[in-house]
Amino acid sequence: MAKAPQAEQLRLLDLQAHDSKLNQLQRQAAAVKANPELTVLAGQVAAADSELVAAATTLGDAERELKRAEDDVQAVVTRLERDEQRLNSGTGSSKDLTALQSEVASLTRRRSDLEDIELEVMERVESARATRDEAQKRSESVRLELRELEEARDAELARIDAERAEVQAERDHLAASFEPALLTIYERTLAKRGVGAARLFHGRSEGSGMQLSPGDLADISRAADDDVVFCPDSGCILVRSAEWGS
Repeated sequence: MAKAPQAEQLRLLDLQAHDSKLNQLQRQAAAVKANPELTVLAGQVAAADSELVAAATTLGDAERELKRAEDDVQAVVTRLERDEQRLNSGTGSSKDLTALQSEVASLTRRRSDLEDIELEVMERVESARATRDEAQKRSESVRLELRELEEARDAELARIDAERAEVQAERDHLAASFEPALLTIYERTLAKRGVGAARLFHGRSEGSGMQLSPGDLADISRAADDDVVFCPDSGCILVRSAEWGS
């Protein structure tokens, strides 16, 4: 059976406290990284971006349609102005002038129809632009919310990392003060069981949280003070002292 002075075994509880704190900080960091709000907001950002792309595409299509409508109107206006100039000049035969008058009337109706189309497309462009602007605002808003949450996450992780580095340094300094043999037993037990050492308090193992059987307590009672004993349930080192009523 391994042996170590009782005072040395008692100090294992301080080492275990540091290891427990390191585990706690690790769990805290994992919880901060796995914040479900980040996942929700990331999904909202993706949805907002998709909506923005769709709105921008609709606007682009409408603007191109408007350009075509404007070009159609301009082409008719240009031809109409040319025919009106020829008609107003009075040059040409009576038949030619009559044909020009008919063409001018037809072009005037055509321009009116095209301008109506142009106006309808303009209204759709304005509606599409308003939809795009609203989608842009929603995208920017949810992105800002995500960025703020990410910054808060990063700040919390930085705080945890700083505390973890401080605890780790204290733990390493404390571990270096133990006899290598006892430290090896402790660290091997910690790696295997998850708990390296716990106190025995009024017959209860704080490593397992269970009351030990009379037989196990009798075996522990018969062990010398400097014997290293283990919890029969959790497998960790049981630290004993008279005031704990072991």
